[in-house]
Amino acid sequence: MTDSLFSFPNPVNEVSARLVAGGVVLIALAAIIFAQPWIFGLLAFGFVARVLTGPTLSPLGQFVTRVLTPALPFEEKLVAGPPKRFAQAIGAAFSLTAAVLAIGFDQIAAASVVVAVLAAFAILESVFGICVGCKVFALMMRAGLVPAEVCESCNKITLGEPTAAAGSR
Repeated sequence: MTDSLFSFPNPVNEVSARLVAGGVVLIALAAIIFAQPWIFGLLAFGFVARVLTGPTLSPLGQFVTRVLTPALPFEEKLVAGPPKRFAQAIGAAFSLTAAVLAIGFDQIAAASVVVAVLAAFAILESVFGICVGCKVFALMMRAGLVPAEVCESCNKITLGEPTAAAGSR
């Protein structure tokens, strides 16, 4: 059971990933606007939950994958999971930093700056489909910092390329 709980989906539905990023934008904006430390903590919890378990323990992930994505008329678009998990880990680092600043040191302004940067990356993902963390992951693979076997599917399922089922043009 532990193996299945602490796993990340591979491949990932890009539609769901972008919707989760949209939810992150909304939570980040709420944290900045309302300046409540617990909202920074909520944001951090969501990222940590998604890094560790994908959508399984993330309330936002559950809402998106079980309710929102199925209700929308978008076709599933599969992308490799490891780069998305890496992007979530970057989000976890940013959001945990903001939560520590807000909750631990009462530095709401500093936490808001960190979350604003996080929100900018989430906007790029949700609105434009640009996953900065995924691009960093690809650069790390090319540099040999991430072994090819970590993400063999990265060469097969990438943004903008048709899958085998979709055929080629």
